[in-house]
Amino acid sequence: MKQSKFLIGMRWRWIVLLIIVVVLGFAGSLFIPWNLRALSSQPHPAQNYDEAVVRIEALLAGRESQMNPDCLVQFMTHGQKVQKAIVLVHGYTSCPAQFRELGQDFYDLGYNVLIAPLPHHGLADRMTDEQAQLTADELAEYADEIVDIAQGLGDQVSMIGISAGGVTTSWAAQNRSDIDTALIISPAFGFLQIPTPFTAPVMNALLLLPNSYEWWDPVLQADIGPLHAYPRYSKHALAQTLRLGFAVQSGTRRSAPAAHRLIVVTNANDTSVNNLMTAQVVTDWQAHAANITTYEFPLSLKLGHDLIDPAQPDQQIDIVYPQLIDLITQ
Repeated sequence: MKQSKFLIGMRWRWIVLLIIVVVLGFAGSLFIPWNLRALSSQPHPAQNYDEAVVRIEALLAGRESQMNPDCLVQFMTHGQKVQKAIVLVHGYTSCPAQFRELGQDFYDLGYNVLIAPLPHHGLADRMTDEQAQLTADELAEYADEIVDIAQGLGDQVSMIGISAGGVTTSWAAQNRSDIDTALIISPAFGFLQIPTPFTAPVMNALLLLPNSYEWWDPVLQADIGPLHAYPRYSKHALAQTLRLGFAVQSGTRRSAPAAHRLIVVTNANDTSVNNLMTAQVVTDWQAHAANITTYEFPLSLKLGHDLIDPAQPDQQIDIVYPQLIDLITQ
């Protein structure tokens, strides 16, 4: 009888120990970004200007009636392939209108300019649930597609992106050797609200949990501008942006970026993204002797996270645009 109780007690100890090991193992796995190997670059560059134009026309085929007119593809062309082309990638919940004015400045400098909406962006219904469908895989495919198209628009291709668009541009810079210059602005590798060591576990947890939405401004809610941007964000979509960011970081630790030149721009007054995580990406690139330049807009300017959109109330594009143009053209 005593031996039987002893065996039962030992069995329960092993079961409890096994449960503890499983729980600790799962908790530990949360600190490792999940499902990064599925992301890969698949280039299919346009062979000429005419092919590039056809592919631009196909970008939103059949969806024009659902789009905000301000958010349709912006294609500013000189009518033929020119020496320089540039693609501009807007931020999460924004649309091509964010970059239209800066794109015009580059067009005036002789560039062919392409600004295409990110997947599930730019819809006329600002309260659309479709934005929650955004995935890191789609962002990687989007990056490939617009860089592919740009090969038919210019002999030298540059790319600029901000926030989620900055992560997308970083992905392209890490993987595409046919990018001459990549200018990465305030990339969303992490967020200030999440301590750096917990970025991966928060991302993994968000991807496990049902999606939910938050207002960008809990007070103004749907009344927040600009009117071409969505007033709320999907936690799943933000987690997918982080997932692409972790794929970039994994790449930067292994190898040099494929792009010929990189420029990383941060904003000392940014209250949204984690500049320390961006600094680590820069350090990793520098360790591979990448051709990289950094610039930070000073705290004294009090710039908001979106320092590109002229419709933002705190914009200072008279300062920001010339600096960005100087960085990419020097």
